[in-house]
Parts: sequence; structure tokens; C-alpha cells
Amino acid sequence: MAKEKIIVAPSLLSADFLHLEDELNKMHELGVNWLHFDVMDGHFVDNISFGIPLLKAVEKKHYFFNDVHLMISNPRKFILPFKEAGAHLITFHVEALSSVEEGKELIAYMRSLGLKVGISLRPKTAVEDLLPYLPLVDLVLVMSVEPGFGGQEFLSEAYSKIALLRYYREKDHLSFKIEVDGGVNHATGYYARANGADILVAGSYLFGHDDLKERLESLDY
Repeated sequence: MAKEKIIVAPSLLSADFLHLEDELNKMHELGVNWLHFDVMDGHFVDNISFGIPLLKAVEKKHYFFNDVHLMISNPRKFILPFKEAGAHLITFHVEALSSVEEGKELIAYMRSLGLKVGISLRPKTAVEDLLPYLPLVDLVLVMSVEPGFGGQEFLSEAYSKIALLRYYREKDHLSFKIEVDGGVNHATGYYARANGADILVAGSYLFGHDDLKERLESLDY
């Protein structure tokens, strides 16, 4: 049986915004279909990145699948604005929820807007905290660095989380994709995929390098 092609989602957090259009055109020409938007509010994580205006600008000129990761304290408030700006899939953090009921209501609201739904967890959060949501989401994002800044080294404990999520997916006959973000390169991407990752988010490994084609190819085994 032929192996399923990995999805590579370049993270705009590492892009050169003075030359963003050129970089996105190059990504498109090389067959990239997904873009990953790391949205930070300076509260949930100790950094501020970008928001709705950037997504709107990219959506007007490009045809990527917009994968929006909300690292913010009040995700529900911003679901509709990001949807209207061009988000196709929005991922929120389990740590931003006050209860399972709140999480399930948020997922139902996102579904009512026609969004794909993702949920994420910080490196120190147990996979078991996600169990009530696994049958309800399209994607689980495993953070392999502490969220907030690009360019960090991959935390190896993420591999066991990816493997455990794959176990639950197979055991319960679920269909969510497993995405991994943080410190992804040729080596860490290989082991992430070996443990069950379907989508690799890569930022500093891709942006700003002349050998982009080779780097993209190195993530798909």
C-alpha cells in the first residue's frame, strides 16, 4: 500500500514580512497547500504575533488552506472574525477552557460556522486531557516546544504524545489528523511521522533558505 503523503504547513511566524508575497509565491510553486498562522495574544503565551489583517491579506491573493492556531485566552470571541477573514481550520488550546462543557459548546459553535476544528495542548499537558474531545475534532496539534516563540528545539517527549494519540485514534476508530509544531526539521519530522504525525508545521527550517525545495522534500519520506 502506498504511503500517504505528509502535509507540510509552513509557519508564517518565521516568514520575512518584507518579502512575504515572494516567499508565499515560492511556496505555492513548490506545491505547498497549507499555511499555518500562529496567533498570540501576549496573555495566554508571552508573546504577540499577528492577527486578522494578515490572514485577510494572504487570503485575498493566495489559495492556501489556512490553518489558524489560536494561542489566546478567549478563543470563542475570535472564532467568527477569523472565519470571516479566511480561516478554514481553527485550533484552540485545551488549557484555555474552563470545563469540558465549554469545550464541547465551542466545538459545536465552530461546526455551525462550517469550520474544521482543531484542539492543541502544551508540552506539559497530558494527552488524557483531550480524550473528551477526540471524537469531535478534525485535528489534534501537539506542541513540541513551549508555545510563544519560533526557532526552539524539538522536545522529544512529544513523540510519545503523538504515538499515544495514534493509539487512541486506532482503538476508537476516529479520524482526526495529528499535527506537530515546534522544532520540526528533517530529523525530528522523520520521527514525528514514524510515531503517527500526519501534518508537520515548520517555520525556521523552511523560511529564509535558498534550498527550500530540498527542505520541503526532506520532510516527506
